[in-house]
This record gives sequence, structure tokens and C-alpha cells, in this order.
Amino acid sequence: MKFGETFTEYLHGDQEGYLDKFSHVEYKRLKKVLKSCRKTCKSSSLIKGSDDNQEHHHDGDDAAAALSQFFPCQSCPLCDQMFFSELMKEASDVAGCFSSRVRRLLHLHMDSGLQKYVARLCQCFKNDQQVMVQEGRILFEYVTMNALAIRKILKKYDKVHSSENGMRFKSKMRAEHIEILQSPWLIELGAFYTNFAESNGGKSNELFSPVNYDLNTTEATMTLRLSDLVKLEYDLTCPICLEIVFNPYALSCGHLFCKSCVCTAASVMIFQGPKTASPDSKCPVCREPGVYANAVHMIELDLLLKKRCKEYWRERLVGERAEMVKQSKEYWDLQAKYMIGY
Repeated sequence: MKFGETFTEYLHGDQEGYLDKFSHVEYKRLKKVLKSCRKTCKSSSLIKGSDDNQEHHHDGDDAAAALSQFFPCQSCPLCDQMFFSELMKEASDVAGCFSSRVRRLLHLHMDSGLQKYVARLCQCFKNDQQVMVQEGRILFEYVTMNALAIRKILKKYDKVHSSENGMRFKSKMRAEHIEILQSPWLIELGAFYTNFAESNGGKSNELFSPVNYDLNTTEATMTLRLSDLVKLEYDLTCPICLEIVFNPYALSCGHLFCKSCVCTAASVMIFQGPKTASPDSKCPVCREPGVYANAVHMIELDLLLKKRCKEYWRERLVGERAEMVKQSKEYWDLQAKYMIGY
């Protein structure tokens, strides 16, 4: 089955009513644009080829193949006016929808007491575990299908235009932080999957995607297989202290750090948090500025490491608390001296 048919079947499947609330890549419509563009490019190439080769006669297929090699369509007014701008908007909407849905799911999982009771009421008295299982499966499938749709349509664009603009667009998506497969919320969803399965006796078969971990202290990784075509591997080692991330934060650029490490890099106190860093502060890895304001606290990932690496986690907790007390004392001593005037 072609991907276009698979994508349409996904949108109009059993979860159609639920998926109506989600943003999606308009794969079918964008494909029609490229189909029209292909006809335009082919006609232009054939006209140019007939002018330059009046003395030669070839079969139609041979001429089209030869001309596509010597006269590639590098610029297309039809596509350049709307294709990339609309795809950028759709990719941004998909990334925003995904992050908001994952946040909602994690709140349902992590909330306790009255908050969890209210959440259950909001779910119309459904079993909250059933709701979370269904939501987790839908979100994994949502990421997979839309990521594949973007990949397929960009590949088709490059094929039609004999260009590399589709690959450049992927780089732009990463720079704009709307590449859904690089979203820190996908790491959180994977950690949620494992935490939820372990809290329910290890029964994870109801969820969509298997998640594997290698928590070796030198090369800690998380592997997420969304489908046969999409396999992701995330490095869980802090690039500053070179140990497994503790109390992890993900910056907007996607890089993971321990909270204490990234606060030190941004010249802020641990108790203040990375979000209080200066707008000019740069990521210690990629040197991109302005990536601290929207830092994501990876609560599910931290819970996973707490369960899997108990001794290491306790040791890091003691160390971070001691450093927080030290920094807090120094901070308030300075404030007191400033207020007193000496």
C-alpha cells in the first residue's frame, strides 16, 4: 500500500473523531501541488529540449529522462510561493499539538491527590489507566505518521525538482525547533511509557512502541522504535559532567543536561533554575543563544532514572542538595550585605 493511502486510512480510522482535534500534515493536498508542478516542469523541459535539439528525434520517455538530467528544475514559482511556507506552518502546528498533548498526559500520570481526582472527573469517570494507555498509543502513532509524511513529501519535492531544497528545509525545521522527532517531549513520552508499564506490573504490550535503555554510566542511551522506518536513539549522558543526566533539563535546541550543570553553565543558581538565565546565554554544546527560556524539566525521565539507578540517583541527590544549600547561603549573605550597606 502506498504511503498516501496509509496516511488517509490513519486519519479516517477508528480514532477519526479523536484525531479531529489534532493538527496534521496536509500530505494529500501537497502531493497534488507537486503533481501539478511535475507536469509544468516536464512541459517546460520538453519545449526547451525541442528548441536545442531540432535535429534529433527520440522516444518520449527517453527524451524526458535525458532532459531531466540536463535541465533540472531548480526553481518553481508554483511551489516556492506556498509549498514550504505552508509545510512550515503545518510542521509547527504538529509540534505544538504534540507537546501540549504530552504535557496533558504527563500531568494526568504525575498528579496525585485532589488533582488526580479532578483529572478523573474530567475524563468522564473513565479508568485513568485506560485513558493514559489509549493516549500514549495515539501520540506515538501521531508522531510516526506525521514525521513520515514530512519526510516523504520533502523527498518527493526533491525528486520532482531535481534539487536539495527538501533536505535544506529539514535543516531549517531543526533550527526553528519544530522537528518533531527531536522534541524533548518525545523522550518524556518514552520515559512515561516505561514508567507506566513498570508501575502496572510490566504490562506494556498495550502501548504502541517499545522503548529500550542502556544505562551504562559511560554511554547511557534511550532507543525508541516508532516503526520499521523510524528508529531514534537519544544520548542520556550530560555533555558537561559526562555522567547520566540527573534532574535533567532539555534546552530548546534539544540538548540534555543535569540541572546543576546547565545552571552553572548559564551562571545562575541551582535554586533559580535554568529558565532564569540571561537571554544571551548560549547552549554549552551548540552555542545557540536564547534556548534557556523554554527549557523543559524532564520529570518522567528523572523518575525513570530514580527507579533504574537508585544508588547513583541518591548520591547525585545528596550532592545537589549540598550545593544548593551552599549557593543559597552565599546568595542571601550577599543580599544581606547589600541591604545593610557593607
